[in-house]
Amino acid sequence: MKKIARVGIDIAKQVFLIHGVDVVGATVLKKKLRRKEVLSFFAQLPATEIGIEACGGSHYWARELGKLSHTVRLISPHFVTPYRRKGKNDANDAEAICEAISRPGMNFVAVKSEGQQSILMAHRVREQLVSDRTSLINQMRGHMMEFGVVLPMGRRRFQKTITDALAEDLLPKLVVTMLHEMLVRLSRLDDEISNLDTRIESWARQDEIACRLMKLDGIGPLSASALVATAGNGSVFKNGRQFSAWLGLVPRQYSSGGRNKLGAITKKGDRYLRKLLVQGARTVLLMASREKGSHCKWIQSLRERRPDNVVAVAMASKQARMAWAVMTNSHQIEPAM
Repeated sequence: MKKIARVGIDIAKQVFLIHGVDVVGATVLKKKLRRKEVLSFFAQLPATEIGIEACGGSHYWARELGKLSHTVRLISPHFVTPYRRKGKNDANDAEAICEAISRPGMNFVAVKSEGQQSILMAHRVREQLVSDRTSLINQMRGHMMEFGVVLPMGRRRFQKTITDALAEDLLPKLVVTMLHEMLVRLSRLDDEISNLDTRIESWARQDEIACRLMKLDGIGPLSASALVATAGNGSVFKNGRQFSAWLGLVPRQYSSGGRNKLGAITKKGDRYLRKLLVQGARTVLLMASREKGSHCKWIQSLRERRPDNVVAVAMASKQARMAWAVMTNSHQIEPAM
């Protein structure tokens, strides 16, 4: 077999397609492997560059193949699509991956450790529980409205007033019984979310980078742990603006003929992380309203020209760039008074 320079792998649950090329790009390897055969096959190959689409299970395979001295590149699927020359199937996908990782300037996804994936799982589970809690509250609110009982908006106000509303004997007995059962489920969801918050905060307090991030205004344990778990030390990004663009916090550009036209933010990248940064930015805006925080003057001057929603997104983009600087360098940031 000729020397293999690059390999593209299309991973699946059980069957993997392999496509390898030599230094001049000529195909020298095409192979179908069962899941249990993958590691033993690559253990026999000399160290080479391997490309895998960033999808379910890709980080596990990247870690395992990396242990075999291979250089593994994880690439976003939408970067692979332009290099697929024929119809979509597993073999053509493997060939497209092999071609895509060879392009200069290609952006890759950082390989996550088991610790990063573990804390991200905690975030995903928490997000689902929060969604379930919101759905349950909305369901209870809707049922009560059918009987003429309207409770105030907001989760905390709802939970404070519903007990009194049920005690006023305004609803049928069967309805009250079912609502009490739903309240028990709601209490259980609150406890599960609180337990996950404690675990996430404990993890963030023990991580060096997360501790530095939490010194930034508007970034607490939830945002800091999500940033570290998603971006690691930020080294996969060239600068802070690229990190902000990866999160979709930069303006959409449509320029031609020397005329630059900027629109709304792109909203590409990690939606969950972008949401956390925007929520944190709103906290910074609240601090600025009380003349607190290290960005008070900048926010106030921007508020004179732009609506608060625009200012919040601008602050979130600024936070993303500062977070990248903290993750890539050991800058010590003093918390604002």
